[in-house]
Amino acid sequence: MDPEVSLMLHCDPLKALGENQIHVEISDRFNRQSFPEIEQHIEAVWSDRVSKEPWLFNGAKFRLHSAVLSVRENGPVAEHAVRNPTRSQHGEGERLESAGKSQGSSPKDEQPCVLTLRLGLTCYKDYLGTNWSREAGRLQSHGRNECADPQAFLAQPLGVGAVVATADGDVVLLRRSQKVAEAAGLLDIPGGHPEPKMLCPEVSEEAICADLLQGKERAVVSEVFSSVCAEISDEVNVPVGSLSKPVFMGIALNHTSAGRPSAEFYVRCTLTTEEVRDLYRRGGPEAHESTEILFLSPAKLFQLNERCPLWSEMCPSAKGAVLLYQRVMVPDY
Repeated sequence: MDPEVSLMLHCDPLKALGENQIHVEISDRFNRQSFPEIEQHIEAVWSDRVSKEPWLFNGAKFRLHSAVLSVRENGPVAEHAVRNPTRSQHGEGERLESAGKSQGSSPKDEQPCVLTLRLGLTCYKDYLGTNWSREAGRLQSHGRNECADPQAFLAQPLGVGAVVATADGDVVLLRRSQKVAEAAGLLDIPGGHPEPKMLCPEVSEEAICADLLQGKERAVVSEVFSSVCAEISDEVNVPVGSLSKPVFMGIALNHTSAGRPSAEFYVRCTLTTEEVRDLYRRGGPEAHESTEILFLSPAKLFQLNERCPLWSEMCPSAKGAVLLYQRVMVPDY
């Protein structure tokens, strides 16, 4: 498997999860662990970056700690926990639906599963000073030794991405601008981050904490799903109304940023490939982030692998989304 990416978890073929099957548990217990030395390093990295790029903004983000799959099978709820794994532990990822099934159950007996995301809070500054830092490897070793969790001291902001299919069935890829901070010039899918600020509009980014989000768990799930469509609309310049409700395929880990997690979704667009191309060329709110739009047929996307020249042009987030698409959106022959 490509060393840049691995799968934390994925759904069974043709069984992507809808919004009503995703729950969240929010607690400061799921925040990044800390010690004085790393806090000093984070502040130093941030000060240096801001001095060079004074426009940088430190926004709050959701931190993914782990995920728990629950399946009710004629009695107690069966649970299966999935932590942020290292590549050596779960390179291919946990398979969601099969993880909670009892042996010998028939398809008609299968109950809908519910995936609970355990979320804390983090921020962009912490991401730059941990996942995106030269100290990331040392932090992972420290986490493994002290907490039995290599990601314990990392920011682990939860991203979102989408495999978007036009009315013709073609899948959208965007070539990232040379001016963006990560994966410049590489092919990507539309994506970004759900924003805690959307749920706490009267609170400053720095003051947002898990306590303020208690009782707002369904709103957090809604923000995760709606942020997918918002990012597609901003980056591709298509109306949100032309997009289907996203379905969740799984979570991919980007190992060029120390295993940063991204929830990947599948979304259909009612516009044709040419209509999408035309709207993209007109430019949207985030037109500066990409320079070109490409379209791949589902057949080509399914055949894409490390031996294909196009694979080397793709950034890790796009690779993770493709791997999930290949496992989830096609039959398991």
